[in-house]
Amino acid sequence: MAKPDNREDNPARLQNAIDHTIANLHEAEDYLDEHADEITSEEKQSIESKNERRKESIKGFIEEKKDESNR
Repeated sequence: MAKPDNREDNPARLQNAIDHTIANLHEAEDYLDEHADEITSEEKQSIESKNERRKESIKGFIEEKKDESNR
């Protein structure tokens, strides 16, 4: 038997994902600020690329949260 589709906790779950992703983004930016002269250009590029993906994820989470609140 399939589980019922319970979306009551989706806004809270999405906000948690947004908060967590923002925290990771800031942590990575702080790391770059503190260690930019100690890391390789490849590592720096990797962190910057990951942060771009994080920014896109945050936008997606926000849009999904808006959709959830309109139901």
